[in-house]
Amino acid sequence: MRTKLFAAALIASTAIAAPAFAQDSDSTFTGPRAEGIVGWDHVKDDSIYGASKDSVVYGGAIGYDYQIGRAVVGVEGEITGASTKDNATGVLVAGDSLRVKADRDLYVGGRLGFVAAPRTLIYAKAGYTNTGFDTHYTAGGTTPIDIHDKDHVDGWRVGAGAEYQINKRVYLKGEYRYSDYSSDDNGIDAKRHQVVGGVGVRF
Repeated sequence: MRTKLFAAALIASTAIAAPAFAQDSDSTFTGPRAEGIVGWDHVKDDSIYGASKDSVVYGGAIGYDYQIGRAVVGVEGEITGASTKDNATGVLVAGDSLRVKADRDLYVGGRLGFVAAPRTLIYAKAGYTNTGFDTHYTAGGTTPIDIHDKDHVDGWRVGAGAEYQINKRVYLKGEYRYSDYSSDDNGIDAKRHQVVGGVGVRF
């Protein structure tokens, strides 16, 4: 008799918990959102003598998510800046100098995830990215050279991350992403790894 009562109670509690989980997650991961991010930035440009630098990336993003059961689909746009730069001397002739600095980065793409727990979302992302490189080359001598150029190149990005809801409006996130900006048109062969954390608000 006790076994039957325990089994009935277990079935009833499961039936109650499942809709509650769905209702909680539905209200948590659907809607527009805005966030700020900061983290580690690593740029490797094989076209600039194998330059490889670590620094800080910072910026913000907006997006919209929609939950279907435990699956979440969304779109997002992001703009970031970085303090990443590289300096070299003796590049072409003795006494010259070359400075390459990462410029702003724009991203737009989509993401697909699943609700691993009522407050936790695990997701993967992919999309289009466009970044800039600010290059300044100077050389002295009888004919001084001073060249300042900005290149903006297209690329693609993939990544994965996790989002945790503090409450129905505020969330924390952690994310890894890889971007590739290789381009034969302007001789750029740059790749980027980033690990970022963020705080966001869902409206």
